[in-house]
Amino acid sequence: MSRSALAIVLAAGDGTRMKSSKTKMLHDVAGRPMAAHVVDTVSRSGVDAVALVVGRDGDKVAAACALPGVALEAFEQTERLGTAHAVLAAREALARGYDDVIVTYGDTPLVTGETLARARAALAEGYDVVVIGFETAEPAGYGRLLTRDGALYAIREEKDASAEERKVTLCNSGLMAFNGRRALEFLDAIGNDNAKREFYLTDIVEVALSKGGRAGVVMADADEVLGCNNRAELSELERIWQTRRRRALMLDGVTMIAPETVFLCHDTVIGADCVIEPNVVFGPGVEIGESVVIHAFSHIEGARIAAGSTVGPFARLRPGAVLHENAKVGNFCEVKNGDIGPGAKINHLSYIGDATVGARANIGAGTITCNYDGVNKFRTEIGADSFVGSNSSLVAPVSIGAQAYVGSGSVITRDVPDNALAIARGRQEIKEGRAELLRARSLAIKAARKGSK
Repeated sequence: MSRSALAIVLAAGDGTRMKSSKTKMLHDVAGRPMAAHVVDTVSRSGVDAVALVVGRDGDKVAAACALPGVALEAFEQTERLGTAHAVLAAREALARGYDDVIVTYGDTPLVTGETLARARAALAEGYDVVVIGFETAEPAGYGRLLTRDGALYAIREEKDASAEERKVTLCNSGLMAFNGRRALEFLDAIGNDNAKREFYLTDIVEVALSKGGRAGVVMADADEVLGCNNRAELSELERIWQTRRRRALMLDGVTMIAPETVFLCHDTVIGADCVIEPNVVFGPGVEIGESVVIHAFSHIEGARIAAGSTVGPFARLRPGAVLHENAKVGNFCEVKNGDIGPGAKINHLSYIGDATVGARANIGAGTITCNYDGVNKFRTEIGADSFVGSNSSLVAPVSIGAQAYVGSGSVITRDVPDNALAIARGRQEIKEGRAELLRARSLAIKAARKGSK
C-alpha cells in the first residue's frame, strides 16, 4: 500500500551573508534558483504535496518554485523563532494528515530523491524520526548524531557537546523525515528552554523517544547535503552540480573533451554520440539531438538542435534558434529566432535573426538579416537550395525564393522569385592606367608632408 507524504521546504532565511539585494533562495545554481531545485527534487520523490515556508521575498520565492504539475502551497514565517517554529508555519498542511513528512531546506539544492526515498523507507519500517546524516573528517561546526546500537538517541550541537561527543564524525545535515501521523504531537512538545529562546527541530529526536517513538539515521554523501550561506559556498554548489551532471551525460554517451570547461543548465538535454568541445556554455532551454558536434567557445540558449548538426566554433545560438537535421552554423555566427532547414549551411561571420532558412540553402560569409528598424522586427524567408553570396544584407521583410541566387555584396530590399538572380550593388567601373596616377599623387603628398617637418 502506498504511503502519503508531505514535503516541507524551509526557505525563509534572509541569507544576509550573501550580501545581496535578494534572498539567497533566489540565487541560481545551474540557471535555476536553488530553492526551485529542492522543490523539483522533492516533487519527483513521490510526495503528494509540497509546503514552502517563505520569509523575505516570499512572493518571488513562491513564484520561482511554482513548477508545472507540483502541488505547492506557500506559508509565511513572520517571526524567526527557530527551525521547529519554521516547520510549524506549515501547521495547516501538517494537520491534513500524511503518513510521512520530509523536511528539507531551500539552500540545499544537491540533495537527491534517492536519499529522500531511503528516509521514507525507514519510516515505513517503523521509525518515527529519521535524520539524514553524513560522515566527515572535519566535523567542527556541525551537530553530532549520537547513536547507540544503531539507534539515534540525540542530536548534539557542537557548543553543547562534551569533549568525547566532539570526536564523533557522524554529523547532522538538518534534513529529516518523521511520522506524519504524530508530527504535530512531536513538534508541539518542543520547547525553547535555551539561550536563544528558539524552538529547535533537532529536539524532535529526544521528544519522540520520550513518547515511545523510534529514531534512526540514513546516510548521504557530504556533498549532497551542503548548504549555502555566502557566494563562495554558492560557487561550490555550482561546481558540484556541474561535475555531477557532466558525468551523468558522459555515462549516457556524450563525449566531452574537456568536461571541466563545459557549463550546463538545469534543463540541458544532450543526445547520445554528441561531441562537446572545450569552453561551451549552455543556457536554459537547450535540446540537442544525437550525433551533434558543438565546437569550442560556443554559447547556446533557448535552442533546439537536431541530429547530425554542427555548431561553432565561436557560435552563438539565441532563444528561438532551431537547427534541423544536418544543419551547420559555423564560426562567429549568431542565430536568433531562426529556423535553419535540413542541410542548410551558415558557415561563418553571419547574423541570422527572425528568419527561416530553407533546406540545403547556403548563406555566404558576412551575410546579415536586417530584422529591426528601431521599432519593429520583421522576418526574412530564404527558400530551399538558394545561395546568398558573401557580405549581403537582406532587409526584412523580404523573401528569397527557392533555388535563387543573391550576388555577393548585395543589399536586398525586394522579394526575389524562385530561380532568379538578384544583384543589388553599384556597377563596377575600370579606369585604365588610373592606378599609376593615384600612386604618383599619393607619393607627392607624402613628400610634401615630410618636407614640411
